Amino acid sequence: MKKKLLALVLALAMIVATVAGCGKGKDGGQTSSQGGDNGGATSEIGGTYDITVWVPELAVDLTKKQIADFNSSNEYGITFNATIEAVSEADSATTMITDVESGADIFFFAQDQSTRLIQSGALQKLGQGAAESVSSANASGVVAACKLGDDMYAYPLTADNGYFMYYDKSVIPEADVTSLEALIADCEKAGRTFCMETDTSAWYIASFFFGTGCVSEWAPDLSSVNDTFNSDKGLIAAKGLYKLQTSKAHVSSSQGTEFDAAVPAAVVVSGIWDYVNVENILGDNMGVAELPSFEVDGTKYHMGSFNGCKLLGVKPQTDAARSAALNQLAQYLVSESAQLERFDALAWGPANTNAQASDKVQANPGLVALNKQFPYSVPQGQIHGSWWDIAKVIGTDVGETDGSDAQLKEALKKYEDTIAALFNMSTDEKEAFSVIGGICGTSWDTDFPMTRTTEPGDPTFYSEALELHAGETFKCRQGASWDVNFGDPNSGDPDGNAVVAEDGFYFVKLVTNADYTEGTVTLEKNSYVTGWTVIGTVSGTNWDTDFEMEIQDDGTTFKSVDKFDMTAGTEFKVRQGHNWDVSYGNGTENYVVDADGSYTVVFDSATGTITLE
Repeated sequence: MKKKLLALVLALAMIVATVAGCGKGKDGGQTSSQGGDNGGATSEIGGTYDITVWVPELAVDLTKKQIADFNSSNEYGITFNATIEAVSEADSATTMITDVESGADIFFFAQDQSTRLIQSGALQKLGQGAAESVSSANASGVVAACKLGDDMYAYPLTADNGYFMYYDKSVIPEADVTSLEALIADCEKAGRTFCMETDTSAWYIASFFFGTGCVSEWAPDLSSVNDTFNSDKGLIAAKGLYKLQTSKAHVSSSQGTEFDAAVPAAVVVSGIWDYVNVENILGDNMGVAELPSFEVDGTKYHMGSFNGCKLLGVKPQTDAARSAALNQLAQYLVSESAQLERFDALAWGPANTNAQASDKVQANPGLVALNKQFPYSVPQGQIHGSWWDIAKVIGTDVGETDGSDAQLKEALKKYEDTIAALFNMSTDEKEAFSVIGGICGTSWDTDFPMTRTTEPGDPTFYSEALELHAGETFKCRQGASWDVNFGDPNSGDPDGNAVVAEDGFYFVKLVTNADYTEGTVTLEKNSYVTGWTVIGTVSGTNWDTDFEMEIQDDGTTFKSVDKFDMTAGTEFKVRQGHNWDVSYGNGTENYVVDADGSYTVVFDSATGTITLE
């Protein structure tokens, strides 16, 4: 009901906001009170407002300062008493759509979450003037990320999440940086590597396909997709990818530290986050450039890329004046001066084109290269979570062909068929959870199924017994997709994965809330579903209590957690999943203790044999 209410509020705000005026912006341009921006004449929006703002932790102090600057400089007499809370761009959307009414009034979020936020009624649509201002002042790729169809729902903050090329100038002549073929030849001749993560990352693989004009455009509800990777254009992309995959210089990596590897890289495709690493390794030999072109049948195709950015959203308001005031603040926070201030303090790459052209931003070669790559990039919108796993195998499949049209087409057909299977998943398959990670000899490419328990209370899921090793990482995800996934935010892993502490066999346990917005992942030595318990006339019970057993290092033996004081004649069985579907005793009969003693029950699940220690 809250989401429906907010959707109605949004519609109301759009109607009320038609009587808008214009005021002079801090950066010298027009700051419009248009559409959903000001909700009424600017003379009516002054006053004091209590608001909540969500920004990443590292931006909290700067945002406090910028809001204080707005309070002291705006011409409308607006004052915000702002509560600034540290909520990451990755988490803000999920938190907002869980309860829009209780969410922040202004919040930063990652651009691929915009569709979810719009559908949940969590974003106010910009009016015509604000939309035109955003379009004219910011890079086209970021502007596209703010829109759904022809309507704009967010303000641009950054344009710095994408990839480009680092190279070693002592190996790569400047004249060769525009040609994939020349770069490969330079690397092979020098015995150096060309690093691009094309075996395990759809994010990078897509650059070849976007370069030839292919698309993978998902419907807002993810119920359909317009995907042209398996096409004539896709075949051209596969031929370009084949050249890189089959080069003896190729290494599937996106780490800037490859320049310092045992066999050092001469080229690494990565992003601005690696700039300091690469600069520290290469020093004056560091070269930075947009991605190159590759040639197929005499035609050159500039490699494309995904682009990502941070956006600012304003939640729809019931009060038109409050809505207008919030949008004035939003426009201030994304202004040229505010974006440059973030660049100075946080090294965030501006989306504003004037800010991008400033001397200090232009002095950062990484951002310059990223901005040059932007015209060839595609905004990373809302994508089905399974697509990342489906598309990331294209590189390996292409590399294993002989390069012929027939075999390359087979690889693309396999990709297309796997996507089609997504739309034939049963409800049970979509709702099921699994474990995925760098575990059991896999590399984030295999889902290990989990089973839901019949325990009362919150949904609980268990995996089968898995042999895990210290340092391995994993997550639990729903529907073989990344739309709903859980790890361990307190593990210290930068991606929030759960981390194995000690070698051993474990059952992965996931406990979620009813709507799957929260989840806790732990490693257990037994499973309510597939593990084993002791039940009988032990410890004063009468076949009404299950006593837990723990899996041992061989993966098949279970031992009772408790040591039981039992007298001769005590009877028990070992059963699976807290029910009688599968149980063992002495054959089909109960196991009967033949002498008084203190015993640990030992069960071999491979043979069904019970012994007492």
